[in-house]
Amino acid sequence: MFARVLMIAVLALWIVMPEPSRADEIITAEEVQFTAADGVNVFADIYRAKAGKPAPLVILFHQAGASARGEYNTIIPKLAAMGLNILAVDARSGGTGFGGANRTVNAQGHNTGYCAAYPDMEAALNYARTSGFTGPRFAWGSSYSAALVLKLGGEHKDDLSGVLAFSPGSGRAMGACNANNYLDSVAVPTLALSPRNEMKGRKEQFAKLEAAGHQTFVAENGVHGSSMLVDARTKADTSATWDTVTGFLKLHGATYQ
Repeated sequence: MFARVLMIAVLALWIVMPEPSRADEIITAEEVQFTAADGVNVFADIYRAKAGKPAPLVILFHQAGASARGEYNTIIPKLAAMGLNILAVDARSGGTGFGGANRTVNAQGHNTGYCAAYPDMEAALNYARTSGFTGPRFAWGSSYSAALVLKLGGEHKDDLSGVLAFSPGSGRAMGACNANNYLDSVAVPTLALSPRNEMKGRKEQFAKLEAAGHQTFVAENGVHGSSMLVDARTKADTSATWDTVTGFLKLHGATYQ
């Protein structure tokens, strides 16, 4: 009798416990370092796809005052579940935003201006290329780094399959690396995204990108930067934004495992 009751209990547990999705799997990072052209040591994390280096690679760059681990802590698991390699970079312009420590800033001993971070991004792309990541490579930027990935997409078009720019920085604080300086020169497929509440100052920017054949998307209830993909930050459903991002990646070579 006891054995029968135990069997029924085990069966009931099996029925009610959902099978974990790939997004729920524990993923591990390998910390790597590489040197920018001006000698700054840049810290990053590699999240390796099961398919290895031939799988597509997304290179993540954070927004001002942040780190890759902080800003992308809930985004990385979803990208990893798609079968992508991920290189999440701490650029020298950053900080403790979203609860993460920026290792590059800490090692350097100080934060820098936005434009100064561009060599870190070039170094990350070079690291990806020389480390044998042979699949399609995508540069992903947020706010100030979204402006700089547009520049990257013009100057390093042979090393990239596409660029994703979340709230491309174009305010006075951007100085010489204002996103508007790169709208004509970006030479790879580009997806630019913005929350609706930022579109008053971004309408011409998006129109110019669309005229050049690039893709844009407005998140109705979005927030600034890559956080428009995070439900807890937008307080809204982000599925339409995610669908746009994954559709763009797939369209330009990121076939998922």
